[in-house]
Amino acid sequence: MTLKFILIFSLLVWSCTPSRHILKDVNLVSPIEEIVIDEATSSIGPCEPTISINPTNPSIIMAGSVLDNVYMSNDGGRTWKANKMSSSHGVFGDPVIVHDIKGIPLYAHLSNSKNKAYNSKEFLDRIVVQRSVDGGNNWSDGSFPKVDHIKDHDKHWLYTDPLTGDILMTWTEFDKYGSTDDADRSRILFSRSTDSGLTWSEGIPISEFEGDCVDDDRTTEGAHPCVGVDGSYYVVWGFDNKLYVDISLDKGLTWMKNDIVVAAQIGGWSYKIPGIGRCNGMPVMKCDHSEGINRGNLYINWSDQSNGSNDTDVWVISSRDNGKSWSNKVRVNDGADGKHQFLSWMDVDIITGNIYTVFYDRREYTDERTDVYMAYSINGGKSFTNKRISKQPFIPNDRLFFGDYNNISAHSGKIRPIWTAYFDGKLSVRTAIIDFK
Repeated sequence: MTLKFILIFSLLVWSCTPSRHILKDVNLVSPIEEIVIDEATSSIGPCEPTISINPTNPSIIMAGSVLDNVYMSNDGGRTWKANKMSSSHGVFGDPVIVHDIKGIPLYAHLSNSKNKAYNSKEFLDRIVVQRSVDGGNNWSDGSFPKVDHIKDHDKHWLYTDPLTGDILMTWTEFDKYGSTDDADRSRILFSRSTDSGLTWSEGIPISEFEGDCVDDDRTTEGAHPCVGVDGSYYVVWGFDNKLYVDISLDKGLTWMKNDIVVAAQIGGWSYKIPGIGRCNGMPVMKCDHSEGINRGNLYINWSDQSNGSNDTDVWVISSRDNGKSWSNKVRVNDGADGKHQFLSWMDVDIITGNIYTVFYDRREYTDERTDVYMAYSINGGKSFTNKRISKQPFIPNDRLFFGDYNNISAHSGKIRPIWTAYFDGKLSVRTAIIDFK
């Protein structure tokens, strides 16, 4: 999603000295450590973070944040090196980092080649993917799917097919981003790379229904791709108070004529949270590729206000028949009703099959104080255990762009969530060292 609240950036000095705290937990290999990856030295700072554990060496982790930050850790996330991304196509936020099956990191982002955000026809004219073959020290200039460059391209996500190594990309194409003209429409596009992001197939529309271009719930947005154990492709997104899924059985060449409504999203994917300038509950879809008893299960995670505007909740549904049918929704957050739990993300450990979600949580407070929680399931999403992973609550500032998502990566019992926090007038990006037996 584009950065409405970040139009002018001054020269910033970033502080990347990690700090930490420890929470004891008998169910963990060692106590949880909260790590500050990056912190602004002014009121403008890093946000909207992404993180990925290298599957070939889980001690190597890559992360990123708005606008053009990239972070590298070689010790499991305890210490970090910060750098800036650059490309002739421009780097304008919505960072998404994944590793391919060989451990090569890919960094996708929005375009701004003329460095004239909102004021040039090249702004948002493509989704750019840069890759590094030397552990993040150097990056390619970037590749992108063939698209209509007159239109705007936004809110993408990447997914690595664990069966073939192909990279899937989905995103929203706007006739004109932010337009209120009923003639301007939005749709979900799909592309695939079979060479680790060097080249991409032409971007094709896959959504049955088109939305508006307002960047709200009646915009088709939040597309997230996934691959099943049988090689089928799945994409989920939000639109008009519903979650839709489309399926391809031929590696993305053709898609279903009629998309499947898998859940109601009461209140829509765009909702209001006190203290947050804007907030959303866009869905995340994952498959259990482990050898465990839940192998093949599909999961969708989202948040919404189906229990009222003062009670935001995090949900998961599952499918055990390749997306033909879906379970009733399970509430991920526990505790009392009438509180806000929001901005969630999910991953499924490819080795253990356990499900992990991260989200903001105000269960302990009657004001805007906000904790960070992780919830996990070891029984295929039937129930979740909640665990606070932040040391202390923060109070957000609704005048700052806080980001449209957080993120989490899990591999072989190593869990690395990432989130934005706000302390002492500074935004920061943080992770937690969580290692299960």
